[in-house]
Amino acid sequence: MDINYFVTITGTKHYYGMKPMEIGRILKLVKEKNNEYDDEAIAALLPYIGVVGYVANSPNTVARGTYSAGRIYDTFEEETYAQILFATKDSVICLLISPQEIEGDNASSENTLKDYTEGKQVEPKVDFKKENIKMAFFGQDI
Repeated sequence: MDINYFVTITGTKHYYGMKPMEIGRILKLVKEKNNEYDDEAIAALLPYIGVVGYVANSPNTVARGTYSAGRIYDTFEEETYAQILFATKDSVICLLISPQEIEGDNASSENTLKDYTEGKQVEPKVDFKKENIKMAFFGQDI
């Protein structure tokens, strides 16, 4: 992805809590088009476990500086990936990663679909040097 989209994963207490939410872990994000509570619901899944939470879509659950499910809903087709960067008491902050970065020919050896399906923890993909971060809010380098 050309722009860094950060999202909050919430609702973990309804599933497995924060235990599976390790820094560096890759989550699969899948649109739930038939969700009866939210037309823009995006589930967060882990291999072998299934749903571990949802992309926050309420002003009460979206962490400041991250995007809601409604804001990112049209940025991908049916599914994409996210890497856990930070964890709080009851939510996690993730960076969206395009399926091409995980599954494609240009996927690095440490961030492959195999790593995801095996539930491996990998190094975060974000380079936090200011000149390399492009904020999605402004579409420009900071």
